[in-house]
Amino acid sequence: MRISPYLLVTLVVLLFCGLALHTLTKSPSGEANRVAGETFLANNAKQEGVKATPSGLQYQILTEGAGERPVATDKITVHYQGSTLDGDIFDSSYNRGHPLTISLTNVILGWTEGLQLMRTGAKYRLFIPSELAYGSQGAGTDIEPDASLIFDVELIRIH
Repeated sequence: MRISPYLLVTLVVLLFCGLALHTLTKSPSGEANRVAGETFLANNAKQEGVKATPSGLQYQILTEGAGERPVATDKITVHYQGSTLDGDIFDSSYNRGHPLTISLTNVILGWTEGLQLMRTGAKYRLFIPSELAYGSQGAGTDIEPDASLIFDVELIRIH
């Protein structure tokens, strides 16, 4: 059986058009995650004790701290647990048994902003919209594109 050259060229063109269209459009899961995050955050903002910043970051104070507040360039030590909106835990320093020491210049924007609200000794729950988290890229296999995230963060020390 012989394939017509015109048919072959047409199939190749359609294949490339389909790949280009797939590349240009957002993934269905990313769009679904964005909508789910917006809906969750809109409802969460109405909950007692939840505060919001102009950027869209929401937070709830679980324990007040009495120490200093970090600035955006500080190195900090924290205990934390991160989860998706459906409660799946994707990372936890508690589970590893030791806190994380890191510069606020090397974390997601939601952490940089949220931790600057905290004093040492404080524990906050941060509700982070996707644009202040990992955005359309997601992170690894656990954090999908455009996912909003929840972090429980305890600020232990400012270095």
